[in-house]
Amino acid sequence: MELTLLMSFMLASATLAIMPGPDNIYVLTESITKGKRNGVLISVGLCSGVLIHTLAAATGLSLVIQSSDVVFSIIKYLGAAYLLYLAYQAYFDQPIAVDTSDQTPISVLSNFHLIKTGFVMNVLNPKVTLFFVAFLPQFITTDGWSVAIQLILLGVVFMIISLLIFSGVALLAGSLTSYLRSPRFWIYTKWIKIVVLVGLTLMLLFSGR
Repeated sequence: MELTLLMSFMLASATLAIMPGPDNIYVLTESITKGKRNGVLISVGLCSGVLIHTLAAATGLSLVIQSSDVVFSIIKYLGAAYLLYLAYQAYFDQPIAVDTSDQTPISVLSNFHLIKTGFVMNVLNPKVTLFFVAFLPQFITTDGWSVAIQLILLGVVFMIISLLIFSGVALLAGSLTSYLRSPRFWIYTKWIKIVVLVGLTLMLLFSGR
């Protein structure tokens, strides 16, 4: 695996992870209303679920990439179309309300329960697998390590980066809410997301076998 590809992957992963979405907004809300511990442990669960999607994507993609140029090309163009569709959806993104008015008593949940909550949320989201199928292939090479090993490595790197960012969101929850109330913040993040997704689409379209 080329170092430049890995660095590009890390940058893209960090940018995507930090963009406001259902997962990190959920972590933020839980941290504000129920404490930073809850937010961090839910982050661990959410990011652990990435391993399941990575294994699913690696198992199927490695066979496709190694066996058929035609099928691989179909997967590549479908992946590019999906990333472009995500960019189109991002154009219509609306600010996500963060509900900090939860007045229900805070129950002390076990570490396992909180991690399981995040894990199940992630694993049961089929969009994550679709995203990985579209996202991962453009950062692998057919030289050196096996395709499956490269895909798993990228998934683990994505998981670690997401965990660091989500945990950071949990720990900085109080100071981040002011940004989420700013219309300008949502405009900036929307266009950053669009640019990143379109850039990934172009990388995938022009990537080699």
